[in-house]
Amino acid sequence: MKLYTAKTLELALQEASDELKIPVEQLLYTVEEEKRTLFTKKVTIGISEMTDVIEYAESYITDVIHALGLEVNLKTINKDDIVKILIETNHNSLLIGHNGETLQSLNELTKLAVSAKFKRKFRILLDIGDYKDKKYSRVVYMAKKTAHDVQKTHIDVKLEPMTPDERKKVHNALSSFKNIKTESIGDGKDRAIVVKYVVGEPTNS
Repeated sequence: MKLYTAKTLELALQEASDELKIPVEQLLYTVEEEKRTLFTKKVTIGISEMTDVIEYAESYITDVIHALGLEVNLKTINKDDIVKILIETNHNSLLIGHNGETLQSLNELTKLAVSAKFKRKFRILLDIGDYKDKKYSRVVYMAKKTAHDVQKTHIDVKLEPMTPDERKKVHNALSSFKNIKTESIGDGKDRAIVVKYVVGEPTNS
């Protein structure tokens, strides 16, 4: 981690950007120190790499799971701007929770912690024992079956509420279906996809 010190955060970021030839908005940084006196102010930032982000995320997850009294092993794959962290514990079902709610909460908390630390949002996906991949297969299968039904009946169908990553899988899976439009409605845990029949080219949202 390389440190940069300036009178303001903006100046420190600009100095790092100029030296590293990286746009300010793409810098990964943490505020290491902030000193104020009556007449002066100095801010020291540390510029991080993606490995630092992954290490922090893994450390956060490990601490949370250990606090539950569970043993844990992690494997991280960083591909296509998605940090996928595979989790194995001695009690996977406890950490997954009912309908994956505990796993989803841990996922959201991890993203919030990492974003707060490095001042940027990251696409982080946690999975336990392939639970998410299997869930994706199920929801996509049901969505495709529903889309075929909508094509025949021309009657719109609202699917069960899903997490944001599951909805994205469904939107993508149905994007090529003729005369089918997918639209997300509702808020929070109640947000769901409506599979609609349309005349002409499909458009998804």
